[in-house]
Amino acid sequence: MTDPVVRVVLEDGADRGVPLPDYATAGAAGADLRANLPLATRAEGVLLAPLDRVLVPTGLRVEIPDGFEAQIRPRSGLALRHGITLANAPGTIDSDYRGPLGVILVNFGKESYVVSHGDRIAQIVVAPVVRARFEAAEALGGTVRGVGGFGSTGRG
Repeated sequence: MTDPVVRVVLEDGADRGVPLPDYATAGAAGADLRANLPLATRAEGVLLAPLDRVLVPTGLRVEIPDGFEAQIRPRSGLALRHGITLANAPGTIDSDYRGPLGVILVNFGKESYVVSHGDRIAQIVVAPVVRARFEAAEALGGTVRGVGGFGSTGRG
């Protein structure tokens, strides 16, 4: 199987010096996405107060191949050290979306955090998509778990 190719276009006004998404190591599943802030906010960055959320631009538009999606996932280091994660983790980019790629960050930390221009803010994972067909039914097949909901299979 050949690797899917994601075509990337830089937005008007984007800093061309900010790297395109790239994999930090040979075994990395996600490529790092970076903040590509508008010229007016590049020097001071974007302040993210505790419990606030903000849409951080990447300066990119992407073309995901048919049959694939891109998932936007948090960076574990930002989450552990600062409480910074994604408000909609994982975010999904459909193959037919061509608009600006932004990352919705939320601050669950106790202190404000500044997102600086060029910072690695999230990861993008390209994955195959399986589309299901949904059918109305009169009943569902039985299982051992049955209708047991959250926590019904025990602790740990």
